Amino acid sequence: MKKTHKKIDNTLRVSLTKVCDSALENVAGFKWLTHLADYDDFPRSLKIICVFDTIQSQTLAEQQGRYAYLCELIKRELLKENIKLAEINRQVKFDSEERCANQHNGDWSQRLR
Repeated sequence: MKKTHKKIDNTLRVSLTKVCDSALENVAGFKWLTHLADYDDFPRSLKIICVFDTIQSQTLAEQQGRYAYLCELIKRELLKENIKLAEINRQVKFDSEERCANQHNGDWSQRLR
């Protein structure tokens, strides 16, 4: 990984850790998040995946407007680092541990490919 790419990745990890900590406190069923990026096409290539424990808690979060809350939280934290997401609804995805277990036997590396 190039030095500049590593710096971007570290910045992302710090910002997204803040998002994760807040979401754990404020969003029922939220468990963790991760990100993927092609740093040669950053920030356009950035994808953030927010993971819930069950399909039911994921559905409930969407119905209660918690997806919008999470997107706003992500957007706000990344803007503090001057990272702007042009298409946040395309770049932030939602998933669940239950769905991964059902479809990929819990193998997140396979699921995220």
